[in-house]
Parts: sequence; structure tokens; C-alpha cells
Amino acid sequence: MTTESVLRPAAEQQYAAELAAVAAADDRPRPPRWRMSPQAVVTYVLGGRLPDGTVITPKYVGDRRLVEVAVGTLVTDRALLLVGVPGTAKSWLSEHIAAAVSGNSMLVVQGTAGTGEDQVRYGWNYARLIAEGPSEAAIVASPVMTGMREGAVVRVEELTRMPAEVQDSFITILSEKTLPVPELGIQVQAVPGFTVIATANDRDRGVNQMSSALARRFNTVVLPPPATEDDEVEIVSARAAQLGRALQLPAEPPALEEVRRVVRIFRELRNGSTVDGRTQLKKPSGSLSTAEAISVVTSGMALAGHFGSGTITADELASGLLGAVVKDRVSDTAAWQEYLEAVVKERAEWRDLYRACQDMVG
Repeated sequence: MTTESVLRPAAEQQYAAELAAVAAADDRPRPPRWRMSPQAVVTYVLGGRLPDGTVITPKYVGDRRLVEVAVGTLVTDRALLLVGVPGTAKSWLSEHIAAAVSGNSMLVVQGTAGTGEDQVRYGWNYARLIAEGPSEAAIVASPVMTGMREGAVVRVEELTRMPAEVQDSFITILSEKTLPVPELGIQVQAVPGFTVIATANDRDRGVNQMSSALARRFNTVVLPPPATEDDEVEIVSARAAQLGRALQLPAEPPALEEVRRVVRIFRELRNGSTVDGRTQLKKPSGSLSTAEAISVVTSGMALAGHFGSGTITADELASGLLGAVVKDRVSDTAAWQEYLEAVVKERAEWRDLYRACQDMVG
């Protein structure tokens, strides 16, 4: 399938041209089965200009050293754990690193309360198992088993949402680089290039805490929220424009000033104070992440394109802001109303947004 025929292409499909250009220009040593060197992976993730003039777009906006440490971990015998609050691009970063290293970001285990051990280890083709008995041909390989055989990066999403006994299935895999199949008396041994990138949510601490034995198998990198307002505006603008093209929304890319208003509102409510520090604010119960800011702007583009003038205004942003901020009808409504009266109303250039938000609340 072409990238135009799917709603959300994988990173290695959407950025195939950039991956090929970076690999072609890469003259540094490559670890076994890596598509490019660690330095080239960082260039692909953070963006830059190649010697031939090709521009590589940034996939992640943040501290270069954090990305270098994350990529450098994968060269060692330890797995990588990306930790952060919701919306800090943990999954996004893991996908692009996997695409650059292995050319395949789709070996994924999704962690949930219902994730079973067979999704980490292997399952069985029961029709074949009954007809022929246990054999290697009857095994249904998990993404982990496939990654071990192919020497590829395996992604584990929301590790701490898995039950503790399922998490512990990774201990032997990560320490011994083997996956035992006791029913057949064999074990699958990982080939060079195999590694794991896991993600975990800061807000899920205590849901299914990792054992110390498993935690030792990971090198943990904490991804912070965007450091500055400008960084967050850049992320939201670029991602919203990209989503608008993918969804074929008949609206103009959002003006930077509209994006900045959304980002500033989110940052002030997250921090519990205005940007100048003069007004203390109640914090809503939601995370108000960068990902939610992207959703608010994209929703505004959809409303503007299909029901408005094609240009985002305060009217299109108001509904998205209300939905993002008010998760608890009582406490969050009070926090939002206080913010509107104490902050938004007092900013002369935000009067249109104040009126639109009050209409939504009313």
C-alpha cells in the first residue's frame, strides 16, 4: 500500500526518502544489522542538512544529548526505557529510532491489563497443533521472537500497564538474549541487532511497578515536556500541519499566533501560574500535554475547513480547549472559569477568545 492510501503510514514508509538519503550519506561504522550509524540515527531524528544539501526534517524537538544517550544505549547489551508524562513523544521517538535502526518500526507489543505472556513470548496455531502435535511450524511468533530472529528493534508500549508476571517474561530475554520454548526443549537465540525500546508513563507509577530485576535490564531516559514555549509552538505547528495534510482538511495551516495561544494556555494551567508568575492558578486534573494541544489545533482546522472560513479563529479553538481542560465537570470547570476571568479576560488581544470560550461554557 502507498502512503497516500493509509491514514497513518509507519515512519519507515512516510520518511522513506529521508531515511535513504541519510543512509547513503553515512560513512561512519554501523553496528551489526543497523541500517545506519548511531550518529546518522541522531541526524535523522533531530534533523539537519546533509553534505549534498538534502534537508532532513526534525522528528523530535528536544535535548540532543538525551537522543544521543537513547541511541547509544541500543549499541550496548541493555534495553532502553523511555519515561515521561503523557504527550512527551515517547512512542513517537521510539518509532523513529526503530525505523532508522532496523527499517521496521512495526514490531510492537502493546501493554495493557489484558496483555498475555503469549504476546511477549509466542503462541500456537491450534489447528496445526492438534493435527500435527507440537512443532516449530506450529509456533506463532510474537514480535519479540521475530525481532530476536531478525536482529531488529522491538517496541514495547506502556510497559508498566502489563501485569507484573508478563513484564517478568522480559527478564530472561533481556539478560540471556534467549527465549526458551520448553514444550519443544529448544530456545530461540537472538542475533546481533536485537534490542528493545520500551515506554512508560510517569502517571502510571504504581499501576504495575517494574521489579528491580527487570528495571536493571533497562537504561532509563526521562523525556521532559518541551523546555520552552517556542519549542512547544514549533512542535504543535509542525504536527498539526502534517495531520491537516494527511487528513486532507480544507483549511489553511494554523497561524503561529493561534497556536501560541493554545500552547500558552496549556503551559500556564500545567504550571499553575501565568507566564509572568504574577497570578497563581488552579491546576486541572488532566495532563494538558503537547499531544492534546496538537489535537485542539487539528480539531480547530477541521471546524474551520468544513464549517467556517477555512482559517482558524477563536471560535474554532474554544470548543477544543473546553474539551481538553474540563475532564472533571466540577473541579475542572471551576479551574477553567477562574482562568478565563483572571487571565484571558485581562489580555486585550485575547478578548475574542474570552467571548468564544464563555459562549461554550454557557
